Amino acid sequence: MNPLLRQLQPYPFERLRRLFAGATPPADRAPINLSIGEPRHAAPPFVLATIADNLDKLANYPATAGIPALREAIAGWLQGRFGLPAIDADQQVLPVNGTREALFAFAQAVVAPASGALVFSPNPFYQIYEGAALLAGAGLHYLDCTPESGLLPDFGSVTADQWQRCRLLYLCSPGNPTGAVMPLPRLQQLVELALEHDFVIAGDECYSEIYFDEDSPPPGLLQACVAAGNSDYRNCVVFHSLSKRSNLPGLRSGFVAGDAAILRDFLLYRTYHGCAMPLHHQLGSIAAWEDEEHVRANRQLYRDKFAAVLAELDGRLRVTAPDAGFYLWPQLDGSDTAFARRLFETEHVTVLPGSFLARDVRGINPGANRLRMALVAEHQQCVEAARRMVRCLQAR
Repeated sequence: MNPLLRQLQPYPFERLRRLFAGATPPADRAPINLSIGEPRHAAPPFVLATIADNLDKLANYPATAGIPALREAIAGWLQGRFGLPAIDADQQVLPVNGTREALFAFAQAVVAPASGALVFSPNPFYQIYEGAALLAGAGLHYLDCTPESGLLPDFGSVTADQWQRCRLLYLCSPGNPTGAVMPLPRLQQLVELALEHDFVIAGDECYSEIYFDEDSPPPGLLQACVAAGNSDYRNCVVFHSLSKRSNLPGLRSGFVAGDAAILRDFLLYRTYHGCAMPLHHQLGSIAAWEDEEHVRANRQLYRDKFAAVLAELDGRLRVTAPDAGFYLWPQLDGSDTAFARRLFETEHVTVLPGSFLARDVRGINPGANRLRMALVAEHQQCVEAARRMVRCLQAR
């Protein structure tokens, strides 16, 4: 077996299962699970209809690069959403089977085996970044996201030598779990650093379409490239998904877009990887990318839930609305693991301890004493979870 596999740490939900071992929640309270970021709003009916109408396409092998119509729909969406002057649908767009798979595979294709090579990751982080870096044979450099850094990665702590050794930077904006959005000027600076030190930025933008002000959508990495004069998006790629935007996590449909040279080689890798998207999924994806009405309605559902839940928690828990995304990231006065277990055991509510999403580096764990609450459940369930949380806090 590949010895690098032994470096992989248990996934957060495996750690949660162990934390709850032996705990018996009250039978008189219905379970409410806010630990997993799985969208539960209704999928768009017109997308489901498109998929159902094209089940005969299961008789065809799909191409890894996807059909031209899908790439063109994605290019059109990118140009409209981020105000980009142009996206070459044939060279700068690659459909993928969900961004989780693509974010992991990307490191294997991009990071050349070399002594001292580093992959940068925010801390806390989506654990796929860590596993991808380790199995690519690279070292990891964690960038703490703390209140002092505005819950964004602390790039000010990076030395000149570390920038020079960086091969790949995973960037998550809006952040998981913090919900922090990186401003356009900061993104421009990162683009310039990537060109100066010749590393690749993988911009995970899967939460970019869940935000609170319709007039202020989160900026994107390709948008920053244009602002920085990098019109061919050199050294930069973004990852987007229909899972959160369109409530289609089971469709496993997303895309990678940006630097044509990188995508050419990533396509070569994926041709061997055997990961082409089924044709009926591609046709359903076209329908989703070409419609914004259902996305605006989805955002409103989240706005309503955040307003209601924050009203319940106001004055009882240190928590504020995120910049974007569907997570709350509250601060506790004590142990996040102890509270998560007590909340499950006394109120049948499941949340994820923040320390499970971060690593202890430089003497701190930036997720310690925090919780990740995914407001994905039905509105009233989220409100009820907040009320149970307050009751658990008061009982303590």
